[in-house]
Amino acid sequence: MRVALHSEIKPGAIEWYRESHAVIPTELVATFDRVGIRSWTIYRSGHRLFHDVICDDWEAANAALDGDAANARWQEDIGRFVEVFRGPDGEDGYSPLELMWDLEAQKRRS
Repeated sequence: MRVALHSEIKPGAIEWYRESHAVIPTELVATFDRVGIRSWTIYRSGHRLFHDVICDDWEAANAALDGDAANARWQEDIGRFVEVFRGPDGEDGYSPLELMWDLEAQKRRS
């Protein structure tokens, strides 16, 4: 499955965020593999971040990450840079954004 997330960088933290994401910890990459996260791409526009995640099961992956030590260390560190995650309607939340249109899916249907 593919999900999109939206978060915001704290004021003045763009360079720190960029540096911290040049390479993430190898133990976190291994955790992502273990919990079924196959790909995670992040795009930035101003202070807004848009995450494109490909995983086996988003809910199951998040449940597994909740108790993972590597993820806990990463979240503690990244909390210095990320202001908040936004839900589909702009409210605070860590839920996927609504998919509105997908070119590849449309081509497959044709």
